[in-house]
Amino acid sequence: MEQDTTMTPITGKDLVAWGHIPGAQFPALIARAEAMMADGADAEKIRTTLDQERPKVLPKLPLHAAGAVPFYENIRTETPDEEDNTTKVRETMTVLMRTPTVVSGAVMPDACPAGPLGTIPVGGIVATKNAIHPGMHSADICCSVMMSDLGDVDPKAVLDAAQSVTHFGPGGRRNGARFTTSLKLLDAFRENRFLNHPKILRMAQEHMGTQGDGNHFLFVGRARSSGRVAMVTHHGSRGPGAVLYKLGMEVAQKFRKRLSPETLKQNAWIPADSDEGIAYWEALQLIRKWTKANHNALHQVTIEAGRIGDVGERIWNEHNFVFKRDGLFYHGKGATPAWDDYAPDATGQTLIPLNMSEPVLVVRGADAKHALGFSPHGAGRNFSRSEHRRRMGEVTPQEQLKAETKGLDVRFHAGGVDASELPSSYKSAASVVEQIKDYGLAKIEDYIDPYGCIMAGDVPPFWRERKKGRR
Repeated sequence: MEQDTTMTPITGKDLVAWGHIPGAQFPALIARAEAMMADGADAEKIRTTLDQERPKVLPKLPLHAAGAVPFYENIRTETPDEEDNTTKVRETMTVLMRTPTVVSGAVMPDACPAGPLGTIPVGGIVATKNAIHPGMHSADICCSVMMSDLGDVDPKAVLDAAQSVTHFGPGGRRNGARFTTSLKLLDAFRENRFLNHPKILRMAQEHMGTQGDGNHFLFVGRARSSGRVAMVTHHGSRGPGAVLYKLGMEVAQKFRKRLSPETLKQNAWIPADSDEGIAYWEALQLIRKWTKANHNALHQVTIEAGRIGDVGERIWNEHNFVFKRDGLFYHGKGATPAWDDYAPDATGQTLIPLNMSEPVLVVRGADAKHALGFSPHGAGRNFSRSEHRRRMGEVTPQEQLKAETKGLDVRFHAGGVDASELPSSYKSAASVVEQIKDYGLAKIEDYIDPYGCIMAGDVPPFWRERKKGRR
């Protein structure tokens, strides 16, 4: 009786036993094995051939030893609240600096915690080698500020015009009321593996000309140096950026599991020289263009609605982003780049808003080494929104607003008074300004004194409204 020498088919279990990592490539490898079997190759020949196509398993990267990578502190404390806040910032930065890719870090005067221990704080800067960390720019990618000099006009007329055309609150503009989005930019989105996503492409059109909620605002004031009226907007990349962040984190988690399982989930990264890293970097640059276009659209439509003719310079800068410099990737979470050529459109001047009752600072960055070349993005908080509401006691938001913004025209576009955005919920503006000067973080060139502002207001969370609908 003849012996049956027929090989059993190669399966995924065989590939795993040979050292292959399960993934989308498995069907192709199995098909290759079947073709070789049909040509008479034995198991050893098949294994040797497929082994040449097996990606090299990179060694796992250990966490840095505690304290091995120090960080700069550009912050001081004067009150118990500030001391508690800074202690928490120091604790989270200490854990964050153990991430294997990190080479340096710094915190700004406006620093405050922004998540679980080890999460980059607001006012934090982290430099990494060959790594882009989506969690370090956060879901509000490219949150940014733009200022337009509108000349000698009535600030109330500007605020009225802006209120008639802006959009605060969740979601985008309804069909028939949408702003035009560049077709060239949308085509570029479609060519990017991250941005060619139906939800991103839809939101890129629906969310153009919108400002969202939370601490985003539209501010009108008068430049102290010239007396000219200026408008300042603050918002990020809205829905398109939020979805990009989610997709980036999913890819980063896959790399984290392969490269550094000990790294905290929020600090997962995409290797910058990988195909995914190159595509993600390009996606960030396109989202940056979309965000700047969003600011520009709101400024231009306000100018047209207010029939404003004497328009001067326009300044724009981001503070939730990733920047390349000298071979490293600098992640600024609520921190503003302070070197002249951080981007092709950088002018050397940037903006630092403080709170609704204080001036917006026009500054020129100092590129301080002890700040990794960054300056603050605002005033920051010493305690949470809920803690601020608790401390208000029986005082109503309307009463608190009246007491803290006397003489200012403050409007809430999409909801009631949001007490967590009142000046008392933020750090002392005077202290932040002093620290900017004392730590040499930037040179203040002008102040835009407030006339008034528009904010989203106390808008109920979208999930609460959905629950009501289901009931």
